[in-house]
Amino acid sequence: MPDFQIEIEFQKQLAIDPAIIVGLDEVGRGPWAGPVVAAAAWLDQARTPLSLLRKLDDSKKLTATKRRQLAEELTQLNTGGVVKIALGQSSVEEIDALNILQASLLAMQRAFQNLGMCPDGALIDGNRLPELPCPGQTVIKGDSLSLSIAAASVVAKVERDRQMQQLSIHYPGYGWERNQGYGTAEHRAALLDLGVTPAHRRTFRPVRERLELSN
Repeated sequence: MPDFQIEIEFQKQLAIDPAIIVGLDEVGRGPWAGPVVAAAAWLDQARTPLSLLRKLDDSKKLTATKRRQLAEELTQLNTGGVVKIALGQSSVEEIDALNILQASLLAMQRAFQNLGMCPDGALIDGNRLPELPCPGQTVIKGDSLSLSIAAASVVAKVERDRQMQQLSIHYPGYGWERNQGYGTAEHRAALLDLGVTPAHRRTFRPVRERLELSN
């Protein structure tokens, strides 16, 4: 289970006590459709309820119901100032223009900026650092190790799932309410049958190949 150990070690490296350290994570690099969504999260280590910390984990390890409940708890604590959370995203158009890696880094930059605070450092899930106005440290599988990153992963996942649910209403038949835009057999079959929507990422190979069939 994630804890604050990485945050504590990073604070020692920064030689700032106490240091404001935020976690950053993104969701949605692999899907064929929809935006990539990122979140930034800061947790007050002294005031965040232990009952919440014990439930936080990598969003992929949690059920949808547990993710929604945790996101709601974090949102309530955000209102009270015990935690700070913010979202950022890159659109399908930006993904196609920049490539998915650069769009993901941009989404994390936007989430960081939307926090409305000046952190002393940032922990980023993965192995690539976005450009930030403070020191950053990448953490492989950080959403399973750092509570700050885990909180960000939950918030980002819940928001992206919500957006894909809305897109599934506008573009029915692709199963986005179930597959969130990932390349499932259902999505692949619908892509061949129904064609490409404005929400599809045109630079992703299955979508690009479907477009070529239409030309």
